[in-house]
Amino acid sequence: MPLVFIGDIHQHWHHVEAGLAALRALPKAAVLLGDIQCDQPLDRLAAPLLDRGVAVHWIHGNHDNDGGPDMWANLASPERNPRTAKGALHGRVTEIEGIRIAGLGGTFRPRVWSPPDRPRLKRRAELTSDLAELGPAYGLNQRAALAHSLSTAAIWPEDIEALSVQKADILVTHEAPSSHPAGSAIFDELARAMGARMIVHGHHHVASHARAEDGLLVLSVGSAWGISLDGRVMWEGDKLRPLPRPIDGWVVQSIAA
Repeated sequence: MPLVFIGDIHQHWHHVEAGLAALRALPKAAVLLGDIQCDQPLDRLAAPLLDRGVAVHWIHGNHDNDGGPDMWANLASPERNPRTAKGALHGRVTEIEGIRIAGLGGTFRPRVWSPPDRPRLKRRAELTSDLAELGPAYGLNQRAALAHSLSTAAIWPEDIEALSVQKADILVTHEAPSSHPAGSAIFDELARAMGARMIVHGHHHVASHARAEDGLLVLSVGSAWGISLDGRVMWEGDKLRPLPRPIDGWVVQSIAA
C-alpha cells in the first residue's frame, strides 16, 4: 500500500523499525498520528522511515510538548528538522500519493474549548489577555509554560474554521470522532464539511474500523501500530486497549490480529 498510518509512537520506535524490516514492500509515505514525544529531532528519530525512502508526514498529539518548548522544537522546528518539517499536516490539506489529506493535531483543553460546550476562546490572539486574568498566583514562568502548551497542543476553533472551507479525501486527527465514547462529533462535522470519506485517528490506543450510517469511515490506529489505508495491519505495536462499547449510529469492528 502507498500509505501507512502510524499511531502514537511514544518513543517506541523499535516497533516501527521491526515492522518496516519485515515488510516485503515498503509504503511510499507514512502519516504519524501524534504523541511522538521527540527527545531528539524528528529527522533523527524517523531515520527508519526516511532512510528507506518513506516520506514522513505528521500531526501532533497532547504529549508532544510534555518536555516543554525543547521537545516541541524537536518535532516542529524547521531548523532542527529540514527533512520532516515540510511534512507537518496540522491545519492544512496536503496531497500525499494522490490523496488529499487534512490534518488536525492536539486535543481539547478546557481553558480553550470543551465540546459540546461553546469555546471559551476562538483564536490564539485571545490567549494573552485570558491568561492575564489568572491573577498573581501564576508567575511569569507558569504563564509562559501554559501559553506554550495551549497555543501548540490545544484544538482551536480558528483551525477548524480554516479547514472547514477546504476539501479533502481523508481527515487525520489525534483525538477521536464520535465513533469512540470519548470522541467528539466536531470531527465528524468537519470531515463532512470537507467532503472527506474517512477520518484516521490515534490517541486511544485501539485498532478498529468504524462506519457511520451515512457511510463515513473511521480508522483507529493503535500505539506504534502501522495500518494501511484499507485497514490492513502492516505491523503491530504496543499492547492495545480494549475496544470500547459501540456508539449508537456506528458499526465498529476490531482490525487487530
